[in-house]
Amino acid sequence: MNKEQLHKYIETNTGNESNVCQIYAIKGGKAVYDDCWHGYKTADAVNVNSVTKGVMALLAGIAIDKGFIKSVDEKVMDFFPNYVVKRGEKTIYDVTVKHLLTMTAPYKGKSEPWKKVCTSEDWTLSVLDYLGGRGGITGEFRYATLGIQILAGVIERATGDRCLDFANRFLFTPLGLSERVAHGDSSKEDQFDYFMNKNPRKYEWYTDPQGAVTAGWGLCMSARDMAVIGALVLGGGEYEGRRVVSREYLDDMLTPHLKLGERFGFMNYGYLWYKPYDDREVYAAIGDSGNIIYVNREKGVSVGMTGTFKARIFDRVEFIEKKVLSVLN
Repeated sequence: MNKEQLHKYIETNTGNESNVCQIYAIKGGKAVYDDCWHGYKTADAVNVNSVTKGVMALLAGIAIDKGFIKSVDEKVMDFFPNYVVKRGEKTIYDVTVKHLLTMTAPYKGKSEPWKKVCTSEDWTLSVLDYLGGRGGITGEFRYATLGIQILAGVIERATGDRCLDFANRFLFTPLGLSERVAHGDSSKEDQFDYFMNKNPRKYEWYTDPQGAVTAGWGLCMSARDMAVIGALVLGGGEYEGRRVVSREYLDDMLTPHLKLGERFGFMNYGYLWYKPYDDREVYAAIGDSGNIIYVNREKGVSVGMTGTFKARIFDRVEFIEKKVLSVLN
């Protein structure tokens, strides 16, 4: 399959790849693939859903590198001294930043309280009400998109800066990417549109009524943006000769801290990044609808891929390896 055939394959696809908007690949510091579908252009942005989590992991590392956060072992509640803990709740005091990054933080209830949180005035504090519980710290993996909201609160309280501004100053701008702006609206109707609307979006990030970014979803990026972030990971935290995040933190971020179950394809999990194979240097930040940052250290390639909302598409690792890598120069 060549590039023209790959374009046609996606253009006429009626299955899993029918929602693909953009693919962008970087190899050896140069763009080696750039293609778009469904009227999208290279510069257009998409809500990349949970790929947002992978960006949050990088921001946490930058905050640690700069000394705002002492280490991943710092207690979450150290950053919220004015938060009133519910009577009888003890587990919350033991939760660390690392628990958030590895999705091993404990939460009350069996499901995430989306309605409660996303209709509240302060989503971070609302999620804190959900943190902890009688079971204690078990080390069990619990995928919690809302839980990452606490990480945004940690970064904001540690740095004294808006997470959005921190990201622009220390990640997007150093990478030569456009600054993100706050989305602004957070009504129920707007949240639905943000997920479902198939039109290109601005370079924006969804925010709660307090202006705090949604840390588990809602960041809008192009496939090129994601490939550049992938190139940063590929370069061990350095991009075009500029150090953005320390190699020490990046290596820790990519190190498998957990082995996931069948629901997540038995992949390994680092700090909000996946390692799909036990024996290969391949890493990914994965979002719903097939949005992905794919990093292959063996081949020196990073790939960004965007897609509009489509249910039951979790990752594109296999598609990238079978279809995309073969057309790269």
